[in-house]
Amino acid sequence: MSSKMQGYLFVLISMCIWGGFTIFSRLNAQWHISAWDITALRFALAFIILMPILIYRKQTAFLWKKEPFILAMLGGLAYCLTAYSAFNFAPAAHAAIFLNGCIPLCTALAAYFLFRQPFDRHIWLSLIIMMVSIAVMTYLLSQQSAHPFGLGDGLFFLSAIWWGTFTVLLRQSSLTAWQAMCSVAIWSALIYIPIYLLFLPKHLDQAEWSHIVIQSLFHGVLVVIVATLTYVEAIKRLGAFKTGSIVTLAPFIAAIIAVPLLNEPLSLAIVCGLLGMGIGALQPWRWFRRSIV
Repeated sequence: MSSKMQGYLFVLISMCIWGGFTIFSRLNAQWHISAWDITALRFALAFIILMPILIYRKQTAFLWKKEPFILAMLGGLAYCLTAYSAFNFAPAAHAAIFLNGCIPLCTALAAYFLFRQPFDRHIWLSLIIMMVSIAVMTYLLSQQSAHPFGLGDGLFFLSAIWWGTFTVLLRQSSLTAWQAMCSVAIWSALIYIPIYLLFLPKHLDQAEWSHIVIQSLFHGVLVVIVATLTYVEAIKRLGAFKTGSIVTLAPFIAAIIAVPLLNEPLSLAIVCGLLGMGIGALQPWRWFRRSIV
């Protein structure tokens, strides 16, 4: 298999997992697994898998630096707690718009405020498209309700801010993909699990064991470990823009799948939001530039 074909295989795996994240996170609300519980399950299982590997390979030194801890607090705990909580208040389509659609924008804003990286014309064009789509969606939703947006939408946008900041700091760090992934999983577990066990509410007794096992394996193994590694391998073979563009499609596809699968509504307003945020995030006009790798 050629390097390019390997890249498409890796990006397909990442895409399936990222799309599944939207569906499985929404299922948590139906399966009575709270954001506190799924965050604990996610990082506990990843810790149990990864820590023995690092100890065996004597590769724990990088964990005790400042960078791994900061990345874990942003891309691990803060992101997970707000994103998982948001799915209890908003449908999957809203996640595609306010979380995944806003991540490129929040990443660009974080790069500007933290490192003074200017916006190029592609970012400005994306920003205009996103703002127009949100304005149209807001108008259409306001015709149906006096309060078109809720707590879930705000939490999704806050999650996009956490992930955008995490992405920018990760790019500036000296950590490899393996080290970054281990840092997020291990430090998140070390900080969060004791707090969860001692102080936070637990509702796992209300969920079925089969659901707990499914969610633990999906979020703790596929999302934390597999998707991170396949995404990085895809970037090496296809380039950052093409890989990011393909993977960004996954949550939007998941939002469409959620309509029949989870019986979620898909109004004209949400369709406008999905299309606008999807175009703004993907920047399809750049696909036709010869400089893209």
